[in-house]
Amino acid sequence: MNEIVTGLHMSPLEILALLGAVALVVARWLPPAVRPRVTIAAAAVLVPSAIVLSVAEIRWQMLPVLAGAAFALPFALFPLLRRRTGRPAWRARWWLALPGSVACLGLITTGPVAAWALPVPVFPEPSGDFRVGTHLVQWTDPSRPETFTADPTDRRTVVVQLWYPAQESPAGAQPAAQYLGRTEDEARTVSGALARGVGLPGFLVDGVPRAHTHSVFDAPVAHGAERFPVVLFSPGSSGVRTQNTAWAEDLASHGYVVAALDHPYDSAAVVLADGRTINTETISTGDRDQDDKLAADWTAVRAADLGFVLTRLDSLDRGEIAGPLVGRLDTSRVAVTGHSMGGAAALQAARQDRRFDAVINLDGYPRGPASPSLDQPTLALTQAITPGTDPRFLPRLTEVLELSTATSYRLTIPDAAHLTFMDGPLYLPPVPSIVGSLGRTESPRVVATTTLAFLDTILRDKPGDLADVLSAYGDLTVYHPDNSR
Repeated sequence: MNEIVTGLHMSPLEILALLGAVALVVARWLPPAVRPRVTIAAAAVLVPSAIVLSVAEIRWQMLPVLAGAAFALPFALFPLLRRRTGRPAWRARWWLALPGSVACLGLITTGPVAAWALPVPVFPEPSGDFRVGTHLVQWTDPSRPETFTADPTDRRTVVVQLWYPAQESPAGAQPAAQYLGRTEDEARTVSGALARGVGLPGFLVDGVPRAHTHSVFDAPVAHGAERFPVVLFSPGSSGVRTQNTAWAEDLASHGYVVAALDHPYDSAAVVLADGRTINTETISTGDRDQDDKLAADWTAVRAADLGFVLTRLDSLDRGEIAGPLVGRLDTSRVAVTGHSMGGAAALQAARQDRRFDAVINLDGYPRGPASPSLDQPTLALTQAITPGTDPRFLPRLTEVLELSTATSYRLTIPDAAHLTFMDGPLYLPPVPSIVGSLGRTESPRVVATTTLAFLDTILRDKPGDLADVLSAYGDLTVYHPDNSR
């Protein structure tokens, strides 16, 4: 597929087919002197474009465009063919042709509207000075049995994707990494699982596995001996490691290493190195009390996964595990982060493991026990609290932050929704209740800017007034250890 034109969310070839289809319908209403030339030119553009698109695996958004054009084509060409045979050209009366033309244009217009609403995501350019590399690992914890299976010999395995500061690659030397997977086939597996998880047919989001990011697989690490702070990330319920790629790439471009986890049997689909796919088994029962208990159990598994991965990253830095980041990870400066249930897991991991120096919770409801209290500075980003918000959410989050022995922050971002804090705004319909109303460009920028300011302050001791920076993006509450605000 040709590169998607930003804003239009259509490739140049798709735009050609669209213009050809429109011209074919409009030609009926042009003056007789120009009508044949426009019709022939429109067909000459449309037909080859449609053939190439079909060979290149056409997107479903183009089907109504081609359907409208196919309906109009015989009515446009038939008068020309009759004229060439010497017979008088027959054309439908205008009052018959008008409804047909309107219907065709309606079908054709559906295509670009659908391409805009459900596009191939275009990832924002990372704002930092570094290029971004990415690396995939799969680690098994020999000390932990897999609780989702009955096999007593099965051990907990996680898949981790790292984004890190990289060297500039020669132009065209390495392709940009696929979104959602190592390959487009893996991306389609994951995309389909995510769609099924919310009750949608997979074809609606077929643009997502076509996307490429700004990182390069296994690119050489940035020059120098600098050791980079580490940020661990846990996705939302049934989420996947790549769901916050735009955020991870931006942090990596500013000199952080982001390690995002797939949690097998919890993430929508996890494709292992041997090709097996593990689908989610964390399904709601419909009973709120039972679901709360299950969510607390799943959160505990995720928290243990995060601690295990930090141990492995420490081994990687020391050279006990092979990889491109040997000697470049500063595991004395580590933040644990997550979205939704992943945010709850980050809070739990920080309580259990003092190696984590900071916590970021992206709109996650705290699960599990509230003790021991957090000792790490915490940033909680939330959407606006509305009558539809779970009434337990804000009191529970406030309790956790007030009990913290370190200064913590809750930033409520106006016009944000739950999926604002992931890549969703880049490819989901711009419906405020789903992705907020910040927009496809502003949503990832706000999340990256606020979390980066927090990380720079806590992990890098960057001078400045963090509260002043954060308050520019929403309603800020600061929780001091003495509970005064």
